Amino acid sequence: MAHTDYSVDIVIPVLNEEQQLEQSVLALRDFLQASCPYRWRIIVADNGSTDRTPQICQDLRSRFPGEVDFERLEQRGRGRALRTAWLKSSADILCYMDVDLSTNLRALPPLLAALIHSDYSLGTGSRLMHGAIVTRQWKREMISRAYNLLIRVLFWHRFRDAQCGFKAITRQAAQELIPMVRDNEWFFDTELLLKAERRGYRIFEVPVEWIEDLGTTVKIVKTAWQDIKGLVRVRLGG
Repeated sequence: MAHTDYSVDIVIPVLNEEQQLEQSVLALRDFLQASCPYRWRIIVADNGSTDRTPQICQDLRSRFPGEVDFERLEQRGRGRALRTAWLKSSADILCYMDVDLSTNLRALPPLLAALIHSDYSLGTGSRLMHGAIVTRQWKREMISRAYNLLIRVLFWHRFRDAQCGFKAITRQAAQELIPMVRDNEWFFDTELLLKAERRGYRIFEVPVEWIEDLGTTVKIVKTAWQDIKGLVRVRLGG
């Protein structure tokens, strides 16, 4: 198949992101136009925003028909947004990235190529591989490393970084795996990777350049506790 015979949907889950949404979508669109050899579409998945995010999404869809689309969910939850957008998609490859574009977009082409031209079913950015360049506060760095170490102790998995907000999956793998994933929040990523590896799916990792968004609204302690409970559930077979 020629490159243009493959299609890619890139999902950006958002919640109250009126300040940076338009800028990020335009930056991603420019990058895809210049560097993506496949047919592509950006889907903004808004999960329960109460600011101007839905209006901005509608405006972007009107300005760039066929290139930018919009999925509105009234319930919150990043995992729920990804689940909904991915399962509705008919694209060959389904991706997602955080709206702050913390991960440098240069990692996207090798991620897509691995899933399209090799036998990998999932791909993920890694901030813990050799070659990764990471800029973030020491507190978050230590929590992230401790979390990924805990996963390794519990599961002896092969992938290194479960939480990086930069992932891709084939549509076939998504249709099979996502119904098995119970979490609808931040643990969605980890649970997806663990259940994929448990079922023999090959996971491609690419080292990324990643810069922390200092304006993030993620509550790190609450999220970490929810993730730990999720790990225990999956370890016990849930």
